Amino acid sequence: MEAKMSMATSAPVLTERQGSFDLVAFAAIVVTILFWASSFAVIRVCLGPLTPIELATARYVAAGVIALFYLAIYRPMPQRRDFFRLSVAAVLFIAAYAVLLNTGEQTVAAGPASFIINTMPVFTALIATFALGERFGRWGWVGTAVSFAGVGLIAFASGDGFRLDPNAIMILGAALCSAIASVLQKPLLARLPALAVTAWILLIGSVPLFPAVPATIEALVAAPAEVAWAVAYLVIFPTVIGYLTWAIALKRLTAARASNFLYGVPPVATLIGFLWLGETPTPLGAVGGVMAILGVLVVNVMRKR
Repeated sequence: MEAKMSMATSAPVLTERQGSFDLVAFAAIVVTILFWASSFAVIRVCLGPLTPIELATARYVAAGVIALFYLAIYRPMPQRRDFFRLSVAAVLFIAAYAVLLNTGEQTVAAGPASFIINTMPVFTALIATFALGERFGRWGWVGTAVSFAGVGLIAFASGDGFRLDPNAIMILGAALCSAIASVLQKPLLARLPALAVTAWILLIGSVPLFPAVPATIEALVAAPAEVAWAVAYLVIFPTVIGYLTWAIALKRLTAARASNFLYGVPPVATLIGFLWLGETPTPLGAVGGVMAILGVLVVNVMRKR
């Protein structure tokens, strides 16, 4: 999944207790950045032959089947009290996120879409403020305003001329789903292995997509071969591997700190979109992207001052 800007803006990955460099967390973050950044361009390739719901179904039901095999063999069972939290996180992180993002990318290019998704740390900070009573501060609200103003510019730049593209708002909704799911997922990782949490989320999150399976199979049969290969890539790399490495990062770091490292996704996604699809950001969209990232940085660095 794809949620998040320059790794140079974050300090080296340190363990929470020892203050030493955490190579495993760093490697997990790098893999997540590369695979999640590539997914934005791959989604654009698949849309057209597949509808947003069909693409979400092809990607996540297949990943859910892989997760089911793991769960059937190793049977890592969450505690009964965790099932509701796990189910809500899964549906938001998989079905809701995927359908909203795919719908948005019908008209929003890969690079701008990734910048909008990476407002997720702002939503995470806002949720922590109201749900956990954390201090937000004046700078936090300033950063939020700057980030959302940047998203607004991207939304206008993505339309036909200077006109609001509603699909950009759909992607913003996907970012909100990702933030809520990440906050819900964090306590589970203290009680279950990262692989187990990832498997349960992929399986449960794919369930709402089951009714679309017949139509998805028909669409895949009729689609060009490159679409089938693109879906296979999405299933294996950004989904199964990417979600696993993200869970590993969340297990070893705080949710806010792990999210900060994902600042590398939008630049990489923009570069891939340019090299592969020939997508060139508009000047207004580029300004909006910079503002979106700047606002997220202000929220995370200055919000408690």
